[in-house]
Amino acid sequence: MHTAYITHPACLKHNMGDWHPESPLRLSAIDDQLHAARLFDYLAHHEALLVHRSQLLRVHDVAYIDLIEAASPAEGLHALDPDTSMNPHTLDAAYHAAGGAVMGVDRVMRGEVDNAFVACRPPGHHATRNQAMGFCIFNNVAVAAAHALDAYGLTRVAIVDFDVHHGNGTEDIFRDDRRVMLCSTFQHPFYPFCGADASSDHIVNLPLPAGTSGPAYREAFSTRILPRLEAFRPQMLFFSAGFDGHRDDDMAQFGLVEADYVWITEQVMGVAARHAEGRIVSVLEGGYDLGSLGRSAAAHIKALADL
Repeated sequence: MHTAYITHPACLKHNMGDWHPESPLRLSAIDDQLHAARLFDYLAHHEALLVHRSQLLRVHDVAYIDLIEAASPAEGLHALDPDTSMNPHTLDAAYHAAGGAVMGVDRVMRGEVDNAFVACRPPGHHATRNQAMGFCIFNNVAVAAAHALDAYGLTRVAIVDFDVHHGNGTEDIFRDDRRVMLCSTFQHPFYPFCGADASSDHIVNLPLPAGTSGPAYREAFSTRILPRLEAFRPQMLFFSAGFDGHRDDDMAQFGLVEADYVWITEQVMGVAARHAEGRIVSVLEGGYDLGSLGRSAAAHIKALADL
């Protein structure tokens, strides 16, 4: 089995209200589509472990972690920002989401699988070193990347963030860490209204206009992302895998389809094969239209699993 599929029942209990687009049904949609496409049995299934506090401290301030732990309500909802709330189960879900990303690194680095997909929530790429925002509490992909660096002695890792929103939290965390290359494609101008002017030698931001569809996206990715990844020669790669750029997802105005997510996956897998012994961990971010989320995530996982 090439691909680990990592999730946890706790991630279904984080619920910010029936109206909220970042709902437990997102994980159910992915699971249902994996069964419908007969992919489920070809994956190595694991329940996410809890993250260790020391692993969170690599990317988050201690005061922030203390604040999140203190904010966990005994009942009802506690708002962290206008878009992000905690219910009594959220803290456990967030611990497992970050822990699942770490677990993916461990499984891949130990050679137990070629790659991993972490189907956990809440998502993470908007969470900065000291702030929750945009549905995100702990920055799961950042926790995983820092774990790869510190626990396994890697010196170059890359994060490819294809969520339709800029990965501002990941940029905040790794802005001054040249061991990490962040490549973020995103609709601009759009939430969180930053990133367009922030590129550097290891932060590769690619703002694209509303209406961007597959051909234009692929051209931009090929000319502005892939050469930078090749030159960086990452020893491990990560996806911030947001599927909200799909044309059926009304949270944004991109026009991507399932085949585009397969293409992105295959291009990055090529980089991983050349420089990183194929090592990839993909961490779920956005995607709010349940039908397109399930189909797109299944297509992405099928490509990772080389099926």
